[in-house]
Amino acid sequence: MRLVESFESIQGESTYAGRPCFFLRLAGCNLACSYCDTKYAQSFAAGREISVDDAVALAAASRIPLVEVTGGEPLATAETPELCEKLLALGREVLIETNGACDLTLLPPAVVRIVDVKLPSSGMFERNLWDNLGILNARDEVKFVVGTFEDYECAVRIIDRYALSRKTKNILFSPVWGKIDLQELAHRIVADALPARLQLQMHKMIWPPEQRGV
Repeated sequence: MRLVESFESIQGESTYAGRPCFFLRLAGCNLACSYCDTKYAQSFAAGREISVDDAVALAAASRIPLVEVTGGEPLATAETPELCEKLLALGREVLIETNGACDLTLLPPAVVRIVDVKLPSSGMFERNLWDNLGILNARDEVKFVVGTFEDYECAVRIIDRYALSRKTKNILFSPVWGKIDLQELAHRIVADALPARLQLQMHKMIWPPEQRGV
């Protein structure tokens, strides 16, 4: 498999936001979202070749017990399930950030799956693998990256259609950085009494938004 970068930082997103986390960013993505902020990881030729055991060794060298496997799209890498198994065996708490267009059943059950459901402004709405929403458990998280209020309305319909709040309490609305009015988004979430939380990208508040390795 190919590793673009590994680093220690504060987890900037999800319900784990604010916790120290060790990140493994894998190369290659099967989508091309309009707002992608990791374009340097989109190519399957990005980064360097690395074995699963060497990637696990990088995590083992860190004292941080929380590990996120991200990308790119980590489930576009065939070795990712094995990587997650070995990270779990190491005693790590494992998160995976996935774009929702790959089969979640490939992953070990103990992995926390953060599923990014694509909305219209992403340009990738038709690529959602809707069956994934039927197999979520209470630990899993659903993230809606909202770039427009059309996206917002679409997300509300998806929450209702798939009864997401019965599957998980971890439903996240993540505004595209600099693209949508945060006060209006917050107002709508409150007015609609959504079973969701507004999630800002904490790492982009602490460090420059374009900075890598944070």
